[in-house]
Amino acid sequence: MTTGVFAMVLGAAILHAAWNALVKSTADRLVMIAIMMASQVGVALLVVPFVAFPTPESWPYIWASTVLNTAYCLFLIAAYRHGDLSHVYPISRGSAPLIVAVISVAIVGETLTRQAGLAVVVIALGIMSLTLTRGAEGFRDPKGMVYALGTGLFIAGYTVVDGVGARLAETAHSYTFWVHLFNGLPIALLALYLRRGQVAASLRSAWKVGVLGGAISLLAYWIVIWAMTQAPMALVSAVRETSMVFAVLIGVFVLKERLDLARLASIGTTLIGTVMLKMSK
Repeated sequence: MTTGVFAMVLGAAILHAAWNALVKSTADRLVMIAIMMASQVGVALLVVPFVAFPTPESWPYIWASTVLNTAYCLFLIAAYRHGDLSHVYPISRGSAPLIVAVISVAIVGETLTRQAGLAVVVIALGIMSLTLTRGAEGFRDPKGMVYALGTGLFIAGYTVVDGVGARLAETAHSYTFWVHLFNGLPIALLALYLRRGQVAASLRSAWKVGVLGGAISLLAYWIVIWAMTQAPMALVSAVRETSMVFAVLIGVFVLKERLDLARLASIGTTLIGTVMLKMSK
């Protein structure tokens, strides 16, 4: 991975942490996500007339990405029903780079050096170790762990699908906006259905933040898809998930959350893995 691609994906990780902080700071997160998704569909409608039409080979991946993103949303909602944010999120996001590494090497045919593979493992362990900072009580029953791991599987699934699809589409711009033309619809409709009767009030208070979050999320998504046309998917996925480090820092310095030694150790482990990945050949 070149320095330029590494820096761009690191920037995407910061953007990913920023929009997650916006979601966390709102009272009704489901409506917030619905606004974000709807705004992304709106942007895609404006942009797709000016980008290349995806190649026929890439369309199965566009549809698959829509299905996997919807399943990811459903599993994430279920995981939060049975477990805490501080446990569900690190496991789902931390397990994804490991799964992407296995799929991209075993099925897609990408290659990783031993140091790069070790770096992916260190980053994933650093992220998942954040679940230990509040003890095992973060999961109220075993279903929470199952749904969290399922969420990570779907994250890995749409990551690999988008990586291959973007390469087949021959342009990251085209793939990104055509995906978002369809991706956002089922998730937005799902959120609107689950919050029916409360949407009007939430829209009045959250639409500006929702549109901003949607724009930030779309930019981060485009960067990652573009990066996967330039570098191995496992490495891009691992660097993207360092967003957990930036999310913790935003939580501490902006949202005034507590930073203990365990969280500091998790951040340090993740950063060590990131440095290892950048130095790998």
